[in-house]
Amino acid sequence: MKAAIIKEQNTIPTLGDFKNPESKDNFKIVNITTSALSNFSKSSSMGKHYSSTNVFPLIAGTDGVGTLEDGTRVYFGKTEKPYGSISEQTLVNEKLILPIPDNLDEVTAAAIANPGMSSWAALKYRAQIKAGQVVLINGATGVAGSLAIKVARELGAKKVFISGRNEDKLNKLDADGYAVIGNNFENDLNKILSDNSIDIVLDYLWGESSLSIMKLIAIASSGKSTKFVSIGTASGETEINLPSTLLRSSMIEILGSGVRSVSMKDLFISISELFDWAGNNNITVPTSKFSIEQIEEAWSAPNNPRAVIVVK
Repeated sequence: MKAAIIKEQNTIPTLGDFKNPESKDNFKIVNITTSALSNFSKSSSMGKHYSSTNVFPLIAGTDGVGTLEDGTRVYFGKTEKPYGSISEQTLVNEKLILPIPDNLDEVTAAAIANPGMSSWAALKYRAQIKAGQVVLINGATGVAGSLAIKVARELGAKKVFISGRNEDKLNKLDADGYAVIGNNFENDLNKILSDNSIDIVLDYLWGESSLSIMKLIAIASSGKSTKFVSIGTASGETEINLPSTLLRSSMIEILGSGVRSVSMKDLFISISELFDWAGNNNITVPTSKFSIEQIEEAWSAPNNPRAVIVVK
């Protein structure tokens, strides 16, 4: 079968032939129709993610959309290696398959699953959001961050503030206020904090901006608890110099959200609820479509709009 194959760690996929999967107990063969390229999918496939298996060669991609033998449309995740999601077929544990609502198209389902789940799971299972709380999204101009604004409101946030690196993009997002990283960031965030207590921070960037947010919240919080949830490292900075005194002098709780910090069961519940919400409310994300023959071009395409491989 046609497949996007990664032959060695840290190399990009190329189109080639790969043996078809064979069915076995508790696993199902999925005929793939679409698969989106998220940061997680690419880094995991290339052996750069903490959850990577690093067994090569393998088929690229971690999740996608397809049909079962009886024609049922499904979303699938965490394929059985060496199979991935950018090929004609894959092999998936039956527990990691869920049906797609009739009112949700396959491209949207593939594209929205990972970015939407990132904030849905973080808010519901890690931060345990309550109705009326105030949320700050750090890194709101990407696909996941901008979608997180809508997710936060859907899950009960009273106000949603945002920060990011692109002022023009921030201006176009439907938030209650924003701060621009690198351009009067501290002043703008202090203005927000002067009138609002932040209950939850969803952080897609990490790095110096994350540390600045924690320091400013620690000063302004006056004994009020804030849950700071790390979701990604889009800034490229993977480490920060976090002073012990910042934690001892505040009620900031630092949490992570992702594979292993949220159970696979809860991740899939998040995706299922996300699909129902998206289908019922016509929620979409920007996408660019590529054929499987264009895998190398798609792999290097920007994350926004989200690249989606249309297999068939």
